[in-house]
Amino acid sequence: MSQMRPNIMDEDNSPAQFTDDKAVCIVSVKRMKNNWQKWSDNHQELQKHNPFSHDTRPVAVVPHRGHNDYGRPLQGSMTAQRGEDAHTHISREVQELYEVIKDIGVQANKDGGGSNISVEFGKLFEHYVTISNKLVGILLRARKQKLVDFEGEMLWQGKDDHVVITLL
Repeated sequence: MSQMRPNIMDEDNSPAQFTDDKAVCIVSVKRMKNNWQKWSDNHQELQKHNPFSHDTRPVAVVPHRGHNDYGRPLQGSMTAQRGEDAHTHISREVQELYEVIKDIGVQANKDGGGSNISVEFGKLFEHYVTISNKLVGILLRARKQKLVDFEGEMLWQGKDDHVVITLL
């Protein structure tokens, strides 16, 4: 069995080296300690912003109800970016639905003399099913944006096939 012999440390505080016949082991306790402290400091800083952490109080001021930033992600955060991306995607889908209704709908004259394009939900569902499986959600979003109108709170396939959806 071979014996381990420590080398003398250099003046620049380089790590102690132990050599034997099988391997060279370099140990730097100071470096490990510094790495651990750096990780610990970073973790504590992250926990200050973690709403589920009870260890520390958040550094940032949390907006209260009624404030403009209440219920919104921090500006510039990944959450804010994902929200903007989702908003853009949904807006494209609403615009696509609007175009589909214009293409397959029929001109309907109202009593006031104006004319709007309308389509029955069943016909729209049959046509739109090849485009997206989120038709009802997109219709609700379009109604919230005052782009379409229809009766009822929710539309159900089969039951509401004759409900008229009108472009505004």
